Amino acid sequence: MIAATPTLVPGILPVENALAAVRRRRGAEGTRGLVPGLIVPDGTPGWVCASSLPVDELLDAAKQRWGAGPHVAAALAWRSYTYWLAMPAVLGWATSRRIPLLAPEDVLVRFGTNEGEPLLRFGLRRLRLAVLPGDPLSPEHLVVGDEPGLLRVLRSTLRDDHLDPLLAQLQARANLGTRTLLGSLASAVAYGVVRGVEAPVPELLATAGTLLSALGVADLVDLEPGRDGGLVVQRRTCCLAFTLAEPKICSGCCIRREPLGAS
Repeated sequence: MIAATPTLVPGILPVENALAAVRRRRGAEGTRGLVPGLIVPDGTPGWVCASSLPVDELLDAAKQRWGAGPHVAAALAWRSYTYWLAMPAVLGWATSRRIPLLAPEDVLVRFGTNEGEPLLRFGLRRLRLAVLPGDPLSPEHLVVGDEPGLLRVLRSTLRDDHLDPLLAQLQARANLGTRTLLGSLASAVAYGVVRGVEAPVPELLATAGTLLSALGVADLVDLEPGRDGGLVVQRRTCCLAFTLAEPKICSGCCIRREPLGAS
């Protein structure tokens, strides 16, 4: 069983502090898709490596969870996957310019089996970071020469090497457009910044814009002024949750401009 208060691996503290900010704003559910401390101890049962993710099992789990047809189940499974996978990378960049490397062979996934659990939960087999020169952790991790290079690593580790191959597998099984699916990645990045980064609005906009552009999804989401003086996420594509037998409309859904609650 994973400890509730794990010993943090050096280098992960800035991300953990940002996740704590998410919990302050949204309660414990705000980070429930990530294992505490991000590292899954060796030998913990029930976890599967993302490099051997059983995609058909993932889709079956989504169908059962939401009572959805194949293409809607695929879209919702993808939304969950991208949201939790992206969060540590987004917060690592935003808080410390440290990018957790998310090679599929280093990412572990667990399917939620009990009511109230997220569809998916994520952890890492080990922590490997991309860092800038001069970072105290640089002797132990991948050193990248400058911030543009670090953003290229972010693109590679999150999208090119991990999410794009999964997207292709989903599209081989369900009739879904690339733009529809990448809209959920854009949403995940934007929500990660808004929910986890404590900074003035102009800084949040700049951070989100940099990350979205680096991942090639800047045209799929907007950040707009909220009633509380902060920012709200407005999608330009839909995750299809509104088509469920019990329709769900996310707060940033493109088919409704008025927020209805948490995404």
